Parts: sequence; structure tokens; C-alpha cells
Amino acid sequence: MDVGAQSTLLKWYGLLDSRRVDLVGDYAGRELFFLEGDSLLLECFSDPKIDFQDGFQLLHAVYAVEQFLGGLIQRKCNFHIVFLDSHGPLCVPSDATAENTTKYLLAREVIIRHLRTNLPSSHSDIKILLFHSLQDPSFGKYLRTSAPYFMMCHDGASSSTDLSTNNSGPEDPDSQSAGDLQKSIFRVMVQDAMKQGLNVALINGLEWRDTKIFAVILEGTRRSKQSLEDWDPQFNSMKKELASIEESQNGRSSDDNRGIQSVDLGQQLDRLLALKEQSRYPFTEKTLLTIITLTQMLRDDEAKVPLANAFLLHTLLIDELSLSNRRFEAVGPSSADSRSTEGNFLLEFAERATKILQRSEWKDTMSTLSVKCDIIDLVDGKTFYLLSCASEEGFIGRLPPPLREKYNVLLDCVLGSDHYVEKSSDLNGNVQKQPQSKTTSSPARHIQPMLTFSNPVFDHHLASINISLGVVDDNLGRPNRIFQELTHWHNAKRLLDPKKRPAMNAAQTEWAKKRLLRRNQNFMAEMKAYAASLTNSTGNILEPTVMMVSDTKGKPESPAVAETKQHQSKKKDTKSKTSSTRRTIEVEQAAKKGKEIEKLFAAWQSKRELLDGDGNLERRYQATRSYLASLPRAKQEILGTEIRLYLVQVLLQLWTRVCIAGKKQSSYGLAALIWDSVQNLANSEKGLTKAIVQTLETVSRALRIPFSVSNAPLDDRPLSFNFQLSSQSELLSTSLPPSEFQLLHCGPYFDRSVDSAPDSRVPFQPDGWQRKVLDEIDANRSVFVVAPTSAGKTFISFYAMEKILRADNDSVLVYVAPTKALVNQIAAEIEGRFSKSYKHGGKSVWAIHTRDYRINNPSSCQILVTVPHILQIMLLAPSNAKSWSTRVKRIIFDEIHSIGQADDGVVWEQLLLLAPCPIIALSATVGNPEEFSSWLNSSQESLGTQLSMVKYGQRYSDLRKFVYVPPKKFAFKGLPPKSGFAQLGLDGSSSFAFVHPVTSLTHKSRGIPDDLTLEARDCFTLWQALRKHQTEDFPLDDALDPVQILPTIPKRADIFKWQKGLMEVVHLWMRDDSSPFDKVMEELGQTLNDRSAPETQVADPQAGNMNGKESGDDNIEFKNVDTADLCATTLPLLARLQEQDALPAILFNYDRLGCESICLAVFNQLKEAEDRYKSTSPQWTSRIKTWEQWKLEQLKSAKAPKKAVKSSKSGNKDDSVSKSEMERDAANVESSAWATFDPEAPLEEFSFADKKKSNKEELAKYVRELLWRGVDPLLVEALSRGICVHHAGMNRKYRQVVEMLFRRGFLRVVIATGTLALGINMPCATVVFSGDSVFLTALNYRQAAGRAGRRGFDLLGNVVFQGLSQDKVLRLLSSRLPDLNGHFPLTTSLILRLFILLHESGNSPYARKAIDSLLSQPRLYLGGQSFKQQVLHHLRFSIEYLRRQQLLSAGGAPLNFASCVTHLYYTENSAFAFHALLKAGFFHDLCSKIGTDEEQTLRELMIVLSHLFLRRLSRQADQEFIETKVKQSPSIVFLPKLPEAASKILRKHNQETLDVFTAYVSTFVEEHVKEDDRKLPLTGVTVGGQAKAESVPFLKSIPPVRCRSSFVALSGHGDKFDSISDLCKTVRDGVFLEESVIPHVDESSVLLNAYLYDFYRHGQVDALAQANGIRKGEVWFVLNDFSMILSTIITSLTNYLKLSADSDLDMLDDTGGGDAEEMGQDEQMANQADGTVDMMAEAAADFSMQDSGESIIRARIEKKKKAKVVAESWSDEEDVDEEEDSSSSEDSEPEMSGPDGESIPSEGGLLSVLKAFQKLKTEFDSKFKAMWA
Repeated sequence: MDVGAQSTLLKWYGLLDSRRVDLVGDYAGRELFFLEGDSLLLECFSDPKIDFQDGFQLLHAVYAVEQFLGGLIQRKCNFHIVFLDSHGPLCVPSDATAENTTKYLLAREVIIRHLRTNLPSSHSDIKILLFHSLQDPSFGKYLRTSAPYFMMCHDGASSSTDLSTNNSGPEDPDSQSAGDLQKSIFRVMVQDAMKQGLNVALINGLEWRDTKIFAVILEGTRRSKQSLEDWDPQFNSMKKELASIEESQNGRSSDDNRGIQSVDLGQQLDRLLALKEQSRYPFTEKTLLTIITLTQMLRDDEAKVPLANAFLLHTLLIDELSLSNRRFEAVGPSSADSRSTEGNFLLEFAERATKILQRSEWKDTMSTLSVKCDIIDLVDGKTFYLLSCASEEGFIGRLPPPLREKYNVLLDCVLGSDHYVEKSSDLNGNVQKQPQSKTTSSPARHIQPMLTFSNPVFDHHLASINISLGVVDDNLGRPNRIFQELTHWHNAKRLLDPKKRPAMNAAQTEWAKKRLLRRNQNFMAEMKAYAASLTNSTGNILEPTVMMVSDTKGKPESPAVAETKQHQSKKKDTKSKTSSTRRTIEVEQAAKKGKEIEKLFAAWQSKRELLDGDGNLERRYQATRSYLASLPRAKQEILGTEIRLYLVQVLLQLWTRVCIAGKKQSSYGLAALIWDSVQNLANSEKGLTKAIVQTLETVSRALRIPFSVSNAPLDDRPLSFNFQLSSQSELLSTSLPPSEFQLLHCGPYFDRSVDSAPDSRVPFQPDGWQRKVLDEIDANRSVFVVAPTSAGKTFISFYAMEKILRADNDSVLVYVAPTKALVNQIAAEIEGRFSKSYKHGGKSVWAIHTRDYRINNPSSCQILVTVPHILQIMLLAPSNAKSWSTRVKRIIFDEIHSIGQADDGVVWEQLLLLAPCPIIALSATVGNPEEFSSWLNSSQESLGTQLSMVKYGQRYSDLRKFVYVPPKKFAFKGLPPKSGFAQLGLDGSSSFAFVHPVTSLTHKSRGIPDDLTLEARDCFTLWQALRKHQTEDFPLDDALDPVQILPTIPKRADIFKWQKGLMEVVHLWMRDDSSPFDKVMEELGQTLNDRSAPETQVADPQAGNMNGKESGDDNIEFKNVDTADLCATTLPLLARLQEQDALPAILFNYDRLGCESICLAVFNQLKEAEDRYKSTSPQWTSRIKTWEQWKLEQLKSAKAPKKAVKSSKSGNKDDSVSKSEMERDAANVESSAWATFDPEAPLEEFSFADKKKSNKEELAKYVRELLWRGVDPLLVEALSRGICVHHAGMNRKYRQVVEMLFRRGFLRVVIATGTLALGINMPCATVVFSGDSVFLTALNYRQAAGRAGRRGFDLLGNVVFQGLSQDKVLRLLSSRLPDLNGHFPLTTSLILRLFILLHESGNSPYARKAIDSLLSQPRLYLGGQSFKQQVLHHLRFSIEYLRRQQLLSAGGAPLNFASCVTHLYYTENSAFAFHALLKAGFFHDLCSKIGTDEEQTLRELMIVLSHLFLRRLSRQADQEFIETKVKQSPSIVFLPKLPEAASKILRKHNQETLDVFTAYVSTFVEEHVKEDDRKLPLTGVTVGGQAKAESVPFLKSIPPVRCRSSFVALSGHGDKFDSISDLCKTVRDGVFLEESVIPHVDESSVLLNAYLYDFYRHGQVDALAQANGIRKGEVWFVLNDFSMILSTIITSLTNYLKLSADSDLDMLDDTGGGDAEEMGQDEQMANQADGTVDMMAEAAADFSMQDSGESIIRARIEKKKKAKVVAESWSDEEDVDEEEDSSSSEDSEPEMSGPDGESIPSEGGLLSVLKAFQKLKTEFDSKFKAMWA
């Protein structure tokens, strides 16, 4: 191929962004994708364990493919497999010899034939598709009809890990011409996929991790997409060249280079089928293929008869022998020239068989016959070689008679024609050869006896495990030290053993108390302010309820009991009074009430007169609503109906104007609001009079809207005002039939109640599903609630909390949230809802406990709000086992679908299994709720608790979806005014194209998602389309006519039923291609499909619209809009939303830096427009001039001498000036507009902020604090314009300020990542999906879209798609939620932590119960099978591992470095690798030079830690990548090899682990697995027979394998495994083995990313992004995680060494450097004696009350530019602590005590290890902080 074209292709490929993601959980979910078949085969065939050489094991290759596909299915992938004829040679690995190519091609054809024939019976949903090429029209049609989400393929990159230190790379371009061609073809395929809008997942480098699949996703960036267009001509020419090369390669096999004659395949098949009918021997497809192939070979060369005979016999034997008995010594050609005999024979057979399988006649014949497809076992090279080299003569006669008979039948079929040579009874004629032994399988490693173990709690669970290996007493050669936890690493700095508490003097104690108090006070002040911004479901501010302990211990009275008590109370009161006294009191009360009512109506009349004076009807309407809302509830009950009727009159006046102006069609939203107002008023429970009812009837008749009264009016009071209809009332009709009008325009106002009823337990009328939840909680049972956002789940948690608080003062409820932001919010809500007094000090209603900070004492509160890791630590803490843990009565798991996360999901799963009490699990997005509920219930039953699932599918407010169409040109003169009144949705704008939900069903094969919902107008338009396009064959039932199926005034519940009937019709029509479904889709999608970009858009605050140029304005400067640039299209979008009154809005962009870029772009555009306005506007110049004059007047007035005033007799010096005059003067000053005028403040026309919702003083305080905390000054300044960013990488205080100001309404535009959607209470009117992302999945879409539609504010939520393709939009709407999949939770670290819990708590009942419940689970993890025995075996051998690692004693006591391992539990396998190095003394040796060669020691230490922790696989590399990226970067990218000493220790550790778990497999198989391993893992096809090798006397097989799969053993592999990975991947069927939970770290065979080591070396974020591929938005998080690991190690070592005063550490205070910085800031703020004044003195000096904050912000920007010196530590206090630690560490090393208290020699050098880690952390953190300093 042309070198220049190839260079162009590789250059384009280098522009693609890539990221490694969880393919199912974070990306695809249940979406369909297709797997490029030859990429699959290449990945599987590249396994070096498959013998494609002399032994040619075809069956092993088939097994490898099925195992890979089975892994995808097990992880719930939804995929098809696509094979392209032109790609056939791509399946051949680049290192394969040319001679063996035919074997790979035969394997390809066999696998395709096998999968197409046998897969449908086991997995009918997996389609195997064949096309000629990528350009095949049929392939294009497949893409259009099936709409796969992405393509999984290979990219041709090398997987070699042989990288030299100079980064020469894994490939040699001079010797890889075939590989280069293969790579080019693959990358052209990637280019084609990108061009068609498909993303690509790379199959090479794919990683199986527990129930997750991690793969590299290639994304088309703007640069790469532009390049697609720029380089398209070159790509097209390249494709033609590659196509011709592919065709020539494929056609090469058609050349008869072996003299093969053309044979009529049909005639041969007919002959064989005739013989088949005459024979008792069943002919299978393998038999037929073998006979025809050998016949063709012998036709050309009769000398091959002996080898053909051997091959026939081989065919018979592999059918008879069991797989386990087909293990023969590996043999090869018998002589040097044998490549011309046996080898060439196999190659020719493979080539001819491949050609036959490719023939259409063969495929057609096989498909029409009921012939078993068994060609997967067509060739066994080892057996063939063995038979062809056999030395015995006449052994055919020694075959068993049935086998000999079958052999003769086959021989007749092959040699039956007259011109063939005579049959030979001697297999090899006169040739006798000795097979050459090539043994590749060494005997299995000797399995050591197990160490003794006995523990009373574990023994009865392990009693069923019979250990056949023998048990020996351990003598590990060194003394052990029983581990004892010195500190609560789960709680706030409290030592377990008071005797070992370090002494603190009185001053230190007092200082610590004050410090803690100040910090808590600071947090509490923040929390109260945060709580004040929260509202309840009706939009009202939270008001705390005082909790009192009830006599019934928290059990509420049922409604019936409460009513009976109330009736008895009233009856008792009645008896105590005489009837006359009662009548007197009633008369007096009635008279008093009448006077009060008269006063109220008089006040209302005065107010109404003021309102009538306002000619602006819209303003009058809003003012009246505000007046009504301001009245107390008692007054609303009296005046409410009158005021609401007045509102109806105002609306009627507006409607009259609209009708007279002829704008009725565009103003139906106003008519709908009148309809809603009339219906609500008619259904009032109190205050409804006959006059009001009559008036409403008149209004309804005039507008032709339905009307009904639910409650008969009791009062005959006349109206207090004259209600008048227009004299032109005949114009007021809606001109639509009542049913159509309601469905099209009134749907958002429909009654939302669903079987609701009063319930005394809650202050609202709960629906039926809500009452069921209450009943389950009252019954103290567990409950799993699945309901969408805004459906009404919130009250559930707070009801459970209230029960706990009312029950007693000791019970505890734990609320578990997935994010710290949600933790803060829930705690603030609790603060706002509940108040309680306690008799004893130290107790509190609630507490927060995260790694970052704590508020209140977690162990002394009743409601603990925390994250999963912290709760797990607390539940497993020995000190809690007899106290806190036993008081936990309920655990709430919010956002329970987080169990599916790749990183922390296993912690959620472990918590659910360890929960000591009933639980409440909440989620809005679970794809498989029934399966999840079933697993949850089984786990709860093992704890003695029942669980029920409550599922509800409807939101409170509907969501209306739109696609945003940006203008081609845009002119921004300021934000436009709101247009329209009572407008719902965005339908009135040309910039938004409505998306009907049914139009998303474009791909019929995807079906209809369960949660696809329609609002009323969607149902009506769908019904219209169905009715219009119905046919005789596909009629529409008249019963679905809305007039028939719906009541006169529908409710939401009626619409749900109607939708169900309509969607049944849609589903029926979808399944039939002859139905009119496509016409229905075309009609419903007309608005979307016909959308076009507006030519121009003008945003002008003086304009009534923004379409085109304003009348008479010829000076508008338009700017071209790059419609693909989110930064360019966001302001036009926001201007439209402002015009449509659709703000506030949240814009979701799933890239952190992208969020900030959009925010700053909008901010700069607003500011530039404002500056331009101020510099060119005469009005602004005049305004400034007037303001300056006012200031001069104020200055003169202040300097003017005051008049002398004569004293009056009374002594009053101011008698000459009346009091009224003084008040008037003061009022004039205060009311002056100039008094508050700030020329620096953003103008309203250039700001989205609602200044009425926050005062300047408060905003200024936030600005100063955020600037002091180091937040980007531009982002802080953007707050003043109402726009902000929210993502996990932002400062905690900044996020908190954003959340508060957004809820208050000051901020109206937030650009956020998906973390905001995880339960954060920030509802909005509109959600915008701003740009595409691999993380914009079905799950994240539903989570984020649920923010739209504020309950209590919005009747309808808007969802807008900006910058997404139409296909992606429709896919999101029609996608199904992903199924949750679990993890194997019984990790080795959890087992060790359970032993610590048990031992340290003295075998407490709580610890015993936790262990018993965990080990009694019938199904240990979600999605797993019931295999209790395997779990117990796994447990026993995990214990064996811990015993051999000297972490556990024979009785289960934790030993030695157990604390270090368990403190690093979140790194799992890495922690055990670290322990292996620590235990072996590697770190002692390495760190011994810390004092003499610090730099080299720290570098080597960093390399080792980078190999252990936070490992990231490198994307498989190319030479060009190394040349263009690696060598030009300060990063080395590929992590250098481990030091040999460390590598040797880890290899030994891995081997020890391998021995332990090989023993596990061996013992489990011996005890429980009795069946032969002969079924393929995917299709379930059984292979081989039952015969043993002894039945064939001349075959001598080696002993069968026990642990390894028999399929893999065919290639010569025994039970000696190379690695843990080898064991797990090739273990036999029937044994569960999860690689991710076996403690090991692969130290050599994988290519690791050196991002941690690179950052330590150069500290450059840009280099990490460009060369290492770490996205800038992720850098902070990965570095912070590593910093926390260093902190944990330091604390663990300090604890282990029992350092005196400095060992009072809290493991949960171990945080990353970034978190520590924020914590330090919080502490410094809390330590200021007078709040924040001193701390922010510099800011205060530059910031006045009249200042908007810009001056201080600009000053900070300049200061930031000048700053060059980076602080060396996070805070002064931390430095002091660290220095004290270091100084004390260097003094002397303490003695260690053994199990019986004996003295153990101290481990020399451990103090040096501690010192080295401290220095490494200091240096790493200094570079980390410099990132943002």
C-alpha cells in the first residue's frame, strides 16, 4: 500500500480520543452492538496456548471463541457477530507462518458454520451475519435496521510488552509488512465506522474484571471528524487499494496450486447420501466433509492413501474417545523432510476443506438435511500425527469390532471407485516411522498439605469441606505478633485501650477541644444555611418538627385507632359541658368569627382596588397570586375562593384580548390555565359558594370547556366584586371539541392522584403504592422501592427517620448515599425537618461521617448520613460490635443502582449482605428490578427479615423532549424579554423541534422500553395517526377513541390506561412489516425530520421577538455560528430558553473541562456584549452622568453646615423640623434609585442571575470565601451573572454555594456532569444534554432528565438535546435501562476483616451473626448461581492463603501486618502484593538508603508503588504512536519494569497463591464434580465419546487433567498452570473461580501506564493528558487517590510501630492531598476568632458593600499570574504533625510482643521505610498541589 496514504491513515487514527470504560455498566448497558467476526477470531487465535502448529487443535480454538462469547453473555451484553468475506485473512495472527495460514482459515470457516448452526438453539438472540464487505449494500441495510450502538473490533496494534527503555516500541516496522497491511485494513474499518456515526470498542486489550468488561472506546473528536472530511478523497483511494489486496488474498486459495481438479460437489454429496442410507453408521457433517476432502486429495495423488487411512482412523477415534483421554505426548513430524508428508497433508486437507465449506452448494445441502453439525472436531493434529507415525503393522485388526466396521465403511466411501488403489489393511503401507516426542506439558506441581485451622464460628460452616490434601501444623520460621487495633480507624481519634492512650497535658486537651468545637460550629453554620435553601414537595421552606419519644415506641396508630380515640375524646368533652353553656359559647364564637370575616373581606376589597389600578394584566395576575400565597392558612380558607375567582377574571380579560387580536391558536396555553383554574376552584373543599359555582358555569359555557363540581356549595354569600364577562363573549370559545382541547393543551394540569386516600401517618394523601411502603416500614420489614424521580420517594426516608426518633433515644438509622454531595444535602434536610432534645450531652439527631469530614459524633447520633465505605468500616469495627452496631435498626440505601458500579459496587453488595437490620433500598433506574428484588429478598431472609418490592412507573410531571436547532448567524444585544403567558413547553419557538416519544421506535428490533411514557397530547396525536393510517388488515379498535375511553374530565390515571391500549396497537404493528407502522412514524416525526436551522437569531432586550432583524434596525452585527461548537451555540440556546420562560436550566456535559469551557465561554460572551453596550450606548452614558451628579449632590449635602435650631422649652433640639418631614426626607434618600446603583455590577440584560433572590452582602461573602479557597476567579465572577459549574472536581464550598443559590433562584444556569443527577435536590425547568459522550447512556440519561420539572413549581419539564445526532437522541429515548449485575463479594480482605471483627470483639453475638448470615446466603452475589459449596471451598482456601501469608493464626487471630492490609482494603489485591514486599523485607532494603541517596530511593519506590496501586493498562501501542507521542513527551508512558528483587518476591507470592487455589480447584473437583468436561461453554454442544484410551490398545495417552479444561488440555497443557490468570481462564467446567478476588498482581505480562511515575517525575498535567491518555478532568482524582494510599500506608506503619504520642491517628483522616487541602481550609476558617473577617482581610480591603466583586476578582487573577512559589505543605498544622511523627520515628524502634507477650526482636529498617514513605508523600503532594496553586 502507498506509504503516504498509510501515513495519512495513521495520522488520522492518532487524532482519535480513547478512554477505558466498563463496557456494560458505564457505556453500552443493554444496547445492541456488533462484534466484527475476524477481530474476534484474531483475538482468540492469538492465544499462544492454542496449538496451531504441528498439533493443530481445532477444537481448542473453537472453545476459546465460545469462552470469549460466553464471557460477554455472562455479563449481559447484547450483541451480533458480523463476518465479512473480504476480511477472512485478518483472523490470522501477524506472527503466524505462511504455511499455517490455511489452518487459521479452516478454523474460521468451521467456527462460522458451527455458530450459525448450533448457536440459535441456545442463544437465539445472537445473530451470526455474513456480508461480502463493508461496502456491501446488505451490510448498510443491517446498520440502518438494527442500529447497533457501536462496533467491537481489533485495531491491529501489537500486544507485545517488550518495550526497551528508549521506548523503541513493540513493533519493528521493517519486519511487519503483513502486520502493517492488517493494521491498515482494521483502521480503515474504524474510519468507516466513525463515518457512519458508530463509536468503536477495541477487542484487543479487553479486560475481564469480575462481572465487568473494560475496553478502550474510540471516540471521534471534532478534529478527527473534520479530518474525515478533509482526507476523504485519500481514504477512498486507499480503500480501493486495500479492497483489491483483500480480493487478491481471498482469491489466492482459489488458484489450483496443488493441481486440484474441479469436482462436482453435488454429485459427490448425492453419492455419499446414498451410501449413508445403506449404512448403519450415522453420517454427520464432519464425516461427509472428511470423505469428500480425502476423495479429492486422493484423486490428485494416490500416494497419500496411507495418510488418508490414518486420517480416517483419527476421525473415528476422536469421536469415540473422551476428551480427557485424548491427551497424548506432543509429537511432530517424524523426519526433517516430513513437512512434505504429514505436515503437507494436513495443510492440503485444511485448504480443500475450507474451499468446500465456502461453497454455497455445501451450505445449502447441509441446511436442508438433518445432519449433525460436528465439524468443530474435524481435525486433531496430535492424534493424526500419532496414527500416521504408528510403527505397528496390522493393528487395524486389533480395533474393537464396532470401530473396525465403521472404519471399513468410511474407507469404502473414500476408496470405493474402480480407479483407486486397493484397500490396505496396513495403515502405513510399508512405511514405519518413529514419532518425535515434543513434550510441552510438565507434570502438575506438587500440592502442599494445608495448614491447620480451627475456629468455633467458622468450623460449622466449613464442616462439609473434606480436605484430601492432608493438614499439617504450621511452622513458618519466624515469630508472629498478634495484631491488635490500637486506634479506631473508623472513628474520631479514640484509642481502644485506655491504658495505651498517649498522655496529653491540660493545655493540649483544651486546645484540641476548642479546635474540634470551632470546626463543628463552622460546619453547623454551613449546614443551617444549606438547609434554609431546601424546600419540601410543595415548594415551601422546611420547618423542623420537634420529636418526642412516644409511648408506643415509635409505632404509629392506624387511621382507624386514631379516629376512635378522637371520637372518644370529643364525646368526653361533650359530657362535661351542659347544652346551654355550649350553645352560648357557639353563638359568641359565631359572632366573633363573622366580624373577623367582614374585616378580611374589607381588607381584600382594599387590596383589590389597588390591583385593579394596574393596567398590566400579567403583572396584576402575578401580584394577586403573591398576595394569596402570603395569607396565613386560616385566612386562605375564608378568602381563597374569592381571590382565585378574581384570578380567573384576570385570565379571562387576557384571553379576551387574545381572541379579539386573532391570536387564539397560539395562545391555547392561556385557555388551558383558565380551564385548570376553573377545575381547581370547582373542586375546593372550603369556601365554595353558589355564586362562585354559577360564575364558573358561565365561564365554562363561554369557553366551551367541561365543568363539574365535586362538593356541593354550602354558603349563599354573594360575590364581593362584580365578575364581568366580555360583551364579545361569543369570541371566547376555544373552537375545539372539549375532549380534543383538554388532551392537546390541558394534559399537564390533569389530576395526578392515583388511588390516593387520607392517612394519619403523613401530612398528605398518599397514593396506594406509598401506603404500601408505609405499611412495610411499620411492620419492620425491608422494602425495595423503584419509582422515577419526582414520583414521591422522598417522604419514605424521612418517615423511617421519624419512627426512629420517636421510638427512643438510642436507636440508630443509617442513610447511605453514593456521593458526598448527596450526604451533605440529606443531612441538611434532616436539620431542616427534625429537632429533638436529649437529657444527656453529646447526643444529636444526626451526624455526617465521610473520609473528608465529620459533623457531630457518628456514634452518638440517631441518624447517621454516610457513604458506603464508611458504613462498612463501622459495621466491621470490633469496638462497635457490642455497642453501636447493635443499635442500628434500619439502613436506607439511596441510589441503590450504584451496586452496578465497577469501582465501589462490591462495597454496596457487601453492605447488603452484612446489614444487621431491615433495609430500605431506593432507586429510580433499575433495569431488572424483579431479579434484583429476588436476590435482595434471599439475602434478607438469611437475616430473618422479609423484603417486598414496591414498583411505580409514573413521574409527577411529564417530560417534553426537544432537539435544539442552532441558528446560522447570531447577534447578541442582551437577554430578551419573556414572551407569551402561561406557555408550557418550548413548542412556540422555531429553534426547538419536538420529539414525539413514539418516533424513537425507529428500529423495530429494539422493541418498546418498559418506561416509555406518553403525556396526554402524545396519546392524542398517536391515536390520530393510527386512526388515519389504519387498514382492513390492521384496524384500530373504536374503543380507543378518546371520547369513548376517557371520562369528560380526564385524570392522569385515565391517560395511563389509554396509553397502554394504544401502545399495544403500536407493538402489534411494529412486528409486521406489512403494517402501516412506518406511515405512522413518518407522520409523528414530521416536526423533527423537517427541522431546519434558522438563518439568523437576534437576542435583544428591547425586542418582542428574536427572529430576524428588528424593524428599522440596520446596525445589527451578526456572527457566524459554528453549530458543532457547544461554546458557540450555548448562549443562543439560553437566550431562547429565557424567551420561553424555561429557566432555570441544568446543562449536562459529561466532561469536567467541557463544563468549565462552556461556562467561561457564556460568561465571556455576556461580559463582552455588556462592555460593547456600555461603550456605545448613549443611554448608558447619560445614566452614568446622572449618577455622578447625584454623588456630587450627596457630597455637597453632607458637607453643608447644619442650621442652628433653637431649643424649645421641652428641650427638644429638633422641634423646628417635624417628625413627618424627617421621615419623608429619610424615605427620599432610601428610595433613590442611585443609592443602590453599582456601575460595576452586571446589568440585568447581560446576566441570568435573579438578583431578587439573594442580597449583595451574602453574595460578597461567598465571593470572598471562594477566592480565598483558591477557586478560579473567573468561575467565581461568573456566579454574579447567574451561571456556574458543578462537578466532583470543584471545591466543596463552591459546589455548596452553587446548590444553595440555584435552589433559591439566584443562579439560573448550571453546567454540570452526571454526578449532579445522583439525588441532588436541584430541580429545574429545563434539562439540556449539551454534547455527546460515551457516558451519556440510558442510565445517565434517565438520571439527568429526571431533574427537569420542579415539583411544586413546574407542571411540565423540558428536555433539550444540544449537539447530539438524531440517531443518538432517538436511541436514548428508546433505550432500556441496563440490568444490574453483581460482584463476587467474598474478597480475601473482607475475610481478614471478619476475623479481626470476630477476634477483637471476643466472638461477640453481633460478629457471629454477621458471619453466619454472610455464609448462609443461597446466592452470594447478584446474577450468580446458587453454589454454596463452592463459596465455602473458596473461603477455606482464602483462609489457607492468609495462613501462609502469616496474617492469620491457626485459631483465626489476625497477625503481624494484618492492619496494614485491611486498612488498604479498597485496593484489594494490590494490598496483598504490598504486604508480600513488606513481609519479605524488600522495602527495608530499598529504604535503607533514604538518608544517603534519597532521590534514587524515592524514584525506585515510586516505580514499585506504580506497579502495585491504581494500575492502568496501556492501550496496545504502535511504533508510530511511540514516535509521535511518547518520544516527544516528558512522559515515558510505559511503566519501567519492576526491580528484579521486587519482581522475584511477587513471582514467589503469585506462585504460592497459585498453589493454594490450584489445590482449591483440585479438592473441589474431587469432591463435587463428577461429570466429564466435554460441553462447550456457549452452545452446550457435547464433544467426544465415552471410551478410554485403553480401549484402543496401540494408543498410549498421558493421565487426564483434573483442574484444567479438557478442551485446553488438547493442546498439551496439564494441571501445572503458568499464572493465576491461566488458572482462572482455563479451569474446567463446573468450578467457579473469579480472578479479581484472588490476591495477586501480575508483575510482568501486562503493559502498564506510567502516569503516576511520570507525574512524580515531571508534575505536568498536559503531558499526562497528551501522552499518557489521562483526561485532564480525571487527573486530580487519580492523583488524590494515590495520595490517600500513601497516607494510609504511613498511618498503618505508624500504628504498627506503636509510636507513642504521635500514634493517636484516625485511619479515616487519611485522605488524598486534594481532600486534605480543602479540609485544611475548613479548619483555618473555623480557627478564626471572629469568623472570616481576619482570614479574608486582604479581600475585605478591596471589597466594599457597593462593589460587585469584580475588583477583588481581578486582583486575585493578577496575583495568581505573579505567584511563583508553591507552598510545601497543605497546612501549617499538618507540617507540625508530620515533623513530630518524623522526629519521634527516628529515635528508637520499639519492641514488639508476640502472642504470649514475649519480646520479639524489632524489624530493622521499618522506621526507614516509614521515613521514606513520609518523604515520598511530601514530595508527591507538593507537585500535586502545584497543579492548581
